[in-house]
Amino acid sequence: MFGFETISTGVILWIVLAVSLAGLIQGTLGFGFPFLATPMVAMVADMRTAVITILLPTLATTIATLLTCGPLKPVLRRFWLMPVYAFCGALIGTSVFVAAPAFPYQLLLAAIILLYLNLDRISRGEWPLIRRHERAFAPLAGAAAGLFEGTANVAAPPLIIYYLALGLAPAMLVPALQICFFIGKTTQFSVLTLRGGVGAAQWIATLPLVLFAIGGVFIGARIRGRIHAETYRVWVKRSLLVIALALLLQYGYNVVAHH
Repeated sequence: MFGFETISTGVILWIVLAVSLAGLIQGTLGFGFPFLATPMVAMVADMRTAVITILLPTLATTIATLLTCGPLKPVLRRFWLMPVYAFCGALIGTSVFVAAPAFPYQLLLAAIILLYLNLDRISRGEWPLIRRHERAFAPLAGAAAGLFEGTANVAAPPLIIYYLALGLAPAMLVPALQICFFIGKTTQFSVLTLRGGVGAAQWIATLPLVLFAIGGVFIGARIRGRIHAETYRVWVKRSLLVIALALLLQYGYNVVAHH
């Protein structure tokens, strides 16, 4: 991984732009920071470096987003097990990423998103099976989120699919996402530090980016507070489509770059 003292001013400005814009999206929708920041940073660095560079800013934006939400007690009472499932998935996913970083995780996640969006279009947002068996589907959604957090660096899609199927309003959906993101990112941080060979100096080099990321979150949170619930759901589903397309483009870019 590069240090900021060894790279050009242009690259530094690009990375700052990436985390600032990603922070704005995170604050507005309640998710999206790693999805946007990862490919933008990967354009000027390799995938592993991109993951490491934005990990602490991602963790910081998760905490900042929680601070913009209301009381957490109702969310924790209903979804307190989701972070446990996410932790197990992230532990497995990060270990898999360390062992096999070249596997096309992006393609798998993109396929899952596109399948969901097509099924959702057919069902018109009605998922009675998941609503009737909320606890049964929770381990699958949480573990899948953690797994993709550790491999593709994007945890949101499995959680969003699950929470939208339950019909959650933004006031509960956004903090529910964050509690899983927090566990997933802290687990990823621990595994990369203990088993991935990432030292303190590398983490410290990314700390200045935290300020730009958090700034974007608080601006985006003001926008989120003005969005109607149904409009928010439309934006979220469109964002999932963008995520899927971005993952496909990211994979294609990496293939071309390495050939």
